[in-house]
Formats: sequence, structure tokens, C-alpha cells
Amino acid sequence: MTGSSTKAEKIQALLDCAGVRINGSNPWDLQVHRPEFYAKVLGKWSLGLGESYMDGDWDCERLDEFFTRILRAQLDQKAPVRLKLPFILEALRNRLFNLQSRSRAFQVGELHYDVGNDLFEAMLDPFMIYSCAYWAKAQTLEQAQQHKLDLICRKLELQPGESLLDIGCGWGGLARFAAEHYQVSVVGVTVSKEQQQLAQARCQGLPVQIKFCDYRDLEGRFDKIVSVGMFEHVGPKNYAAYFAEAEQLMKEEGLFLLHTIGSAITVLKTDEWIDRYIFPNGHLPSLKEIGNTLEPGLQLEDWHNFGHDYDRTLMAWHERFERAWPTLSARYSQRFYRQWRYYLLCSAGLFRSGEGRLWQLVLSRRSRQGEYQSIR
Repeated sequence: MTGSSTKAEKIQALLDCAGVRINGSNPWDLQVHRPEFYAKVLGKWSLGLGESYMDGDWDCERLDEFFTRILRAQLDQKAPVRLKLPFILEALRNRLFNLQSRSRAFQVGELHYDVGNDLFEAMLDPFMIYSCAYWAKAQTLEQAQQHKLDLICRKLELQPGESLLDIGCGWGGLARFAAEHYQVSVVGVTVSKEQQQLAQARCQGLPVQIKFCDYRDLEGRFDKIVSVGMFEHVGPKNYAAYFAEAEQLMKEEGLFLLHTIGSAITVLKTDEWIDRYIFPNGHLPSLKEIGNTLEPGLQLEDWHNFGHDYDRTLMAWHERFERAWPTLSARYSQRFYRQWRYYLLCSAGLFRSGEGRLWQLVLSRRSRQGEYQSIR
């Protein structure tokens, strides 16, 4: 028996738990083109799986369904101890070090958000919202993102003349929407120079200021605060300081809306492939981690889960990315194409499997007197 066939049998034994076959006939089955695939997966587990896909060692017609199945089957828990070693070492690194320190805060901007505004303009809706849309009454991505923006503004009870702080403002889509439709002044902050530049241009003529800085360097007091898709970069060692900072920046009767991806369970590490190629130093919070760090300064007014909407959002982004690729390919490599496709579809599988959540929390100071009415 050859070494490759033995390795293939080991991997197939794990995939059997998820109903996935190597070179099978189902659209979620793997089609292996090169024998290097087996050594890469057995040697580096999830990192090897992703890198092997980027290298063209294997393909899958429906990557989203492949990941849905392996995540539901919780293959990480079923893998032999030897294969879990990279997982254990990464978990230890997360436990010992603050991977989201002030000095590392700008790394994700440089690696991910600065990759190219043309890519995000092609993939996203006209407001360039790079977070889960709200599909309850929407038929298109543009509608779903506009509904999400309006939902956020209504949950914050925005009133004309108020000040809004947007922590992690992206390309300024929410800042622009709130300024135009709710007549508020906005300060947005980002760790991406590319985002800052484009956001300033898109918000020109509006009472919107876009700053390039870390959230720990903010000053002032605001009527309302919002943070959409940024908390995933804060890290559990900084949660208490993050919420304390929000409390300090918010006026006594203010509201803070936190929109974040969440994990169904408390995890000790980020997927190694995602950490290296997409979101360095990221961490998906659990309900337990958030709840344990809210006290003593902030109180929970509302907690809304619509994680199933992220699956649909990611598939819409993937469709737009695929349509735009003939144009984008002049600037980006084929390896990048496979990397980005893998990222979007494995993320869709995360939410379809139920392992990923999407939460909107509305928080206030404990001293707030006003009664809050939940909005859906």
C-alpha cells in the first residue's frame, strides 16, 4: 500500500463522518487533482486544506455545501490528536498573548481591507456595506443592506442634530446613510487607509468626519455609538477595555449598538487559514464571553440574532465576485481568485451549519432613565 493511499484513507475516514467523498459524484465531494493534497491536510489540517485549494490541488463544485457538512459534523473534534496539534498550539498562543494589542491593530487593515477598493466595489452593494444584510423583507442585496442600515438607525433612536460615533466605519456607508436620512453628524474610525480615503470621498459634503485610528485613541462624548463588523477584531483580552471605552464615550442617555459575528460556542482560536490569509488576529466572540465583560458599566437593552441572513449575504457577494472576475482578473492573480472564493464560500458554510451567529446588541449605561423599545 502506497503512502498516498494510506493518507487518503485517513482523510476519507474523517470525511465519512460528514457524508463527503474524495472524488465522489455529489457536488459537495472533493475532486483531488494532485497527491500533494493529502500530505498538506495531514500536516497542517485546516491551514493545509485552504492552502492546497489555493494551489489547485483539489476542487469542489459546491464549496459552501462541503463546509456546511464538515462544520455540522464537527470534524475538529473527531480528528486524531496528532492532527489537532496545530490547533492546540494556536489556542495556547491566543491564551498567552494579546493578539489584538494596540501595536497589532492595523495589521488587518493592511492585509485585508487595503487589498483593493475595486474588489470591494464590485462585490458589495452601492453603499459598500461589508457586513451581514437584513433579508426579512428584501429581495436584492441592495435592499437588504439598506434595510439593515435603517434598522440600525431606528434601534439607536437617532434624532436630527445628534452625534454618532461609528467604530469601524468601513467605506462610510452607514455614516453616509445616517447623515442623509437621519440628519446626524458622524465621526467614523477605521484602521484601513484605503477605507478612509474612499469613505471621505463618498461622504463629501455631509457632516461626516472619517479618522484613521485605533478605537483606544478616541476622545469626546457622543449621543449614540455604533460598531458594525469590527468587534471580531477586538479579542477577548480587550473586551472589558472596549466596553469601558464605549461607556466613557457615550452620553448618559445614549445608546450603543454592537453588530458582530458570534460563535455558537466559546472557542480558543481562530481558524488558521482565516487568520493567515483573511483576518489576522481575529476572534469570534461567544455569548458567554460578551456577557461576562459587559458588567459593571453597561446594561443590555436588546439582543437580536439573524445569523441565517449572513449565509444569503455571502452567497450574494460570491455571485457578484464571480460576475466581476473577468474584469478583476487583470489586477488579481488566479491564486487570489481561489483564495477569495474559498473565503466567501467557507464563510457561507459557517453560518449555514449553525456554528456562526450574527448578533445585534443594544447597550446603554446603567444610569440611563429612558425606556427602550425593541425594534425588528
